[in-house]
Amino acid sequence: QVHLVESGGGSVQSGGSLNLSCAASGYFFGSNCAGWFRQAPGKEREGVAFISAGIKHITASVQGRFSISQDNAKNTVDLQMSRLKPAATAMYYCAARDDTWCGRFSSTDYTHWGTGTTVTVSS
Repeated sequence: QVHLVESGGGSVQSGGSLNLSCAASGYFFGSNCAGWFRQAPGKEREGVAFISAGIKHITASVQGRFSISQDNAKNTVDLQMSRLKPAATAMYYCAARDDTWCGRFSSTDYTHWGTGTTVTVSS
C-alpha cells in the first residue's frame, strides 16, 4: 500500500523560509514524476513544483523562490520555499504518478497523494 507523508509545514512571517518533505512507503519515487500541489481556502488545487528523472518543473509564480529536490536513498521529495509571501498560505500536498512524464501538472493526473501539511505565512 502506498503512503506519502508530508512534514515540515508551519507558520512563518512574510519573507521567511520553510522546507517541506514527502516520504514514501510502499512506493519508490525513482524516475516517476512526483511533486507538490497546494490548495488555499476557497481556491482550486494548483501544481507548484515537480521533479522527474532529475528534471524539475516550477510554476511561474514561485520560480526563483521555491525549489524541489529528490533523495532516492531516503525516498523523499522535498520542497524548499524561501521569501514566502502571505499568498503562499495553503495546504500543501505531495503527489506522485506512475510515469516519468509529469502530465499536465493537473491534480487529476496524479494517483498517489499525501494528506497534506499546512503552511501559513503571516504579513
